[in-house]
Amino acid sequence: MNVLYRLTVTETKLTLREPIVMFFGIVLPALLLTIIGLVPAFREANPDLGGARTIDLYVPIVIVMAGTMLALAVLPQAFAANREKGVLRRMATTPVRPAALLAAQLLNLVLFSVVATVIVLAIGRLGYGVALPSNLFGYLLFYVLGLVTMLSLGLLVAALAPTTAAASAIGTVLYFPLLFFAGLWAPREAMSDLLRRISDFTPLGAIVQGLNDATAGVWPQLLHVAVMVGWIVVTGGLAARYFRWQ
Repeated sequence: MNVLYRLTVTETKLTLREPIVMFFGIVLPALLLTIIGLVPAFREANPDLGGARTIDLYVPIVIVMAGTMLALAVLPQAFAANREKGVLRRMATTPVRPAALLAAQLLNLVLFSVVATVIVLAIGRLGYGVALPSNLFGYLLFYVLGLVTMLSLGLLVAALAPTTAAASAIGTVLYFPLLFFAGLWAPREAMSDLLRRISDFTPLGAIVQGLNDATAGVWPQLLHVAVMVGWIVVTGGLAARYFRWQ
């Protein structure tokens, strides 16, 4: 436990020294929500969105965007870099196993994802009157499930990518389509029935809708829970199958 704690602290310090990671993982989500909230029309109820305000719908989208950036960009590239440099191979000959470093990296990303989430929720609530989750327990459970889903996908990319450049390319290719179905370019409520149905079966679309449901005070739909569990089983299983330390 002491080894894991020290490794996590070290990984956190290294992340804090990476301005690009801090910008895209923490600053950009907060900045994006702030800009959206500055548009007067986005703070008014919109009949085309079922009477919801645009700013309300974008809070979970931005939260998911931050977590996905950390899971699909930071995790695979960091792991691929350590593998390329032989760090993991050398660790295998010491009492500190490579798995401990991976666990520390995962805990580090969870920490930064939680920080980004708290900042986004605070901006939404204090700046624009966005309601906090009515079903807090359901929100937290679904948030944790969402984190596991995103990190499982990131681990799969880390398992398949042979180099840092490949990890970056694969993460980028996945990042934008997933965010599209999460509603970043157009909220799910503004999508056509077909696009919304497809979104229901994507990991980020399911996460966003589940967080919206919990915010409204109801439990996330069983469909979205099943979709996320399915993604975890498939991506986690493939990651375990193809994972390599060297």
